[in-house]
Amino acid sequence: MKALQSTFEKAFDWPKMATRHSVLEVVAGMPKAELHMHIEGSLEPELIFALAQRNAVHLPFTDVQSLRRAYAFTNLQSFLDVYYAGASVLLHEQDFFDMAMAYFARAHADHIIHAELMFDPQTHTARGVPFAAVIGGLDRACKAARVQYGIESSLIMSFLRHLSEHDAFETLEQALPFRNQILAIGLDSSELGHPPEKFARIYQRCRELGFHLTAHAGEEGPPAYIWGALEALKVERIDHGVQALNDPLLIKTLVERGITLTVCPLSNVKLRVFNALTEHNLKQMLALGVRACVNSDDPAYFGGYLNTNFEQTCTALALDLSYAYTLARNSFEGSFASNPQRRVYAERLNQYFSAL
Repeated sequence: MKALQSTFEKAFDWPKMATRHSVLEVVAGMPKAELHMHIEGSLEPELIFALAQRNAVHLPFTDVQSLRRAYAFTNLQSFLDVYYAGASVLLHEQDFFDMAMAYFARAHADHIIHAELMFDPQTHTARGVPFAAVIGGLDRACKAARVQYGIESSLIMSFLRHLSEHDAFETLEQALPFRNQILAIGLDSSELGHPPEKFARIYQRCRELGFHLTAHAGEEGPPAYIWGALEALKVERIDHGVQALNDPLLIKTLVERGITLTVCPLSNVKLRVFNALTEHNLKQMLALGVRACVNSDDPAYFGGYLNTNFEQTCTALALDLSYAYTLARNSFEGSFASNPQRRVYAERLNQYFSAL
C-alpha cells in the first residue's frame, strides 16, 4: 500500500492543484478516518440536557449556557471533572445509541469513512449501568452507521488510568462476553502520576486475547510515558504523543517502527498543552517522518469535530495540500482496519485527489 501511495503522491502536481483548490476546500471533502475520539466526549450540551430530562438526572448546571461556560479548562483534570458530570446522564442502552448516532451524523458530514470510537465502561458501570447497556447501544449504532452513512466503525474499550489495574481486570472480565464487539483496548483519563507500567499485566492479558492495543501517552506526561507505552504495554499506536519531540531517540524509534500518533490539535490548545494552535508541533512531526494524523478527541468540549480540527490546524500551521493528503493517508495507515480495507481507503483517497 505504501508503494501505491508513494506513486500517487509523486504524481500529484501540488502547486498546480493549489491554484485551483484551497486547502480548506480540499480537507473539507476528502475521505478520512478518525482514530482518537471519545464517544462520551461527543455529548453536546443540548443532548446532555435532553437525556437528563428523559432519565430524571439532576445536573450541577442550570442550563446549556451555564454548562458551556464551564468549558474554560485549565488542564486535563479540570476537563475531566465536567466530562464525568456530563456522562452521568447516560443510563440506558438507548442513551448510548442516541449519543453515538449524533456523532456519526457529524462524522458523515465531515466525510469520515472509518471511525474507531473509544468508550470508558468504568465511567458507567461504577454508577450501576450494566456493561451490556453500554456495549449494546454503541454496537447497535456502529451497525446503523454502516447502513445509514456508509461509515465503517469499531469500538476501543479504554481503561481509566486513575483507577487500579485490579479494577481494569474486573472490567475486562465484564467485557469478555462481548469480545467480538470490541476491536481494541485503550488507556485514558488522568495521565500524570499514572505511568503506563501500572497497567503492564492487563495489557499483556489483552494482547494474549488478540485485542489491538493503543494508549494515551505524552499529552501532559513526559516522553518516558511514551517509552513506557511502547515497551511495557507494547502498543501499536500512541494517542496524543506530542511530547515525543523532546526526545530525538524516541522520534527515531517512532519513525522506524511506523507508530502512528493520533494527535488532537484543538484539544491540546484547550487543555493548555500548547498556548496557541500556531505553536503546535504537528508540522514538525510530519517533517521528521512521524506518522501523525488529526483527530477531535472530545469534540463537544474542545471546540470542534474533525473537519474543524483540520481546517484550523492547516490555517494556523500553513499546511499545504501535500500535508493534508499525508494526514488523511496516515489516518488510514494507522487504523486497525484490515490490510485489504486499508488498501480500499487508500484508493478512495487517491481517487479524490486525482479528481482535483
